[in-house]
Amino acid sequence: MSIEKAVAIGSAGNAISKKITGTSEVSAGRTAVAAGSGAVLGGVAAGTVAIVAGVAAAPVAIPLALAGAAFAGISSLFD
Repeated sequence: MSIEKAVAIGSAGNAISKKITGTSEVSAGRTAVAAGSGAVLGGVAAGTVAIVAGVAAAPVAIPLALAGAAFAGISSLFD
């Protein structure tokens, strides 16, 4: 996992949250959508979307998904 990749994923998650919610206003709902989008994108970028019983298939997916979610959530608070 690289910081650059996590920041790019977080930025994309924030952009997705703006499209889903239809606003760029700061709110708890948009932050939740941004964090969720960042987590999903992080899992996809790690190449391990296969989740069985809530446990990721590879240990790389969890840190990248968490970092993507964190960066997306934080960036949604400063738009």
